[in-house]
Amino acid sequence: MSGTKNIEVGKRVIQIEAQAVAAISDRINEQFENAVNAVLNCKGRLIVLGVGKSGLISQKIASTMASTGTPAHFVHPGDAFHGDLGMITSDDVVLMISNSGETHELVQIIPAIRKKEVKIIGMVGKEKSTLYNDVDIILNTSVEKEACTLDLAPTASTTATLAMGDALAVALLESRGFNAQDFAELHPGGSLGKKLLLTLDQLVHTGQDIPFVNIDTSVKDALLTISDKGLGVTGVLDHDENLIGIITDGDIRRGLERDGNNLFNKTAEFLMSKNPITISTDTLALAALELMEEHNITCLFVYSSQDLNKPDGIVHIHDILKTGIQ
Repeated sequence: MSGTKNIEVGKRVIQIEAQAVAAISDRINEQFENAVNAVLNCKGRLIVLGVGKSGLISQKIASTMASTGTPAHFVHPGDAFHGDLGMITSDDVVLMISNSGETHELVQIIPAIRKKEVKIIGMVGKEKSTLYNDVDIILNTSVEKEACTLDLAPTASTTATLAMGDALAVALLESRGFNAQDFAELHPGGSLGKKLLLTLDQLVHTGQDIPFVNIDTSVKDALLTISDKGLGVTGVLDHDENLIGIITDGDIRRGLERDGNNLFNKTAEFLMSKNPITISTDTLALAALELMEEHNITCLFVYSSQDLNKPDGIVHIHDILKTGIQ
């Protein structure tokens, strides 16, 4: 197959699947509302069942639900028929996923699930099928055709079902008032969790690691302080130990270019930049990084309390970047 032909096939597949997803948007109706309310009002969990490709989609939907505030897990119908049915309680809601609507493992387990008196939602791709007629709430995921040339391999149908699952998950998310903080608490280990949870109090340098000089300290000694602390800056304190300025190694380089060695005879007050930008320890690391990038600076002095005269911490941009936040 030529490269041009491959490109045409790829575009055709995307177009067919896009049309399939667009078509199911017209089926977001009262049945969809009923499905949302059934899950919202259940005291237990959403149990998602499916086999084969629909089983893989079921696992994805259950995972999306669980990560967005709706307790959910996947149960394989075959395993449920051989003991795992005990994982389903009368407080749960069941979601069955089948493109054909005749999946044997799902059809045969409906009577056992009915004994638990739980609501059954079906994402089904064929009308006039057993599942389509036997579930309590139906979400129609039928497609005109698969993207496969043979119209056999699950392609457009799985994409449409996944989209319906996402629609249900997001509707539930918004109904619950699930916010970014809630999301972060369910994703503490990844970069996303760090962006939404990591605060500066976990990153700051404190105590003797903070570079400070007095207003009348020589520029030479200020340079030694910058070199000793290794952060590329030093804060400048007045006689009452208020932070009134900052000197960077860049300031010193530019001063040497301008004044030569005479610069070392001057005091920190002469070279400092006044009113340095500061931040509080409870600020998100991501917000601190954005502030640094906005002002093209590499360090921020940090206060744990507004009552303090001088900052009790400092954070360098590298401290944030090495956590993986970008």
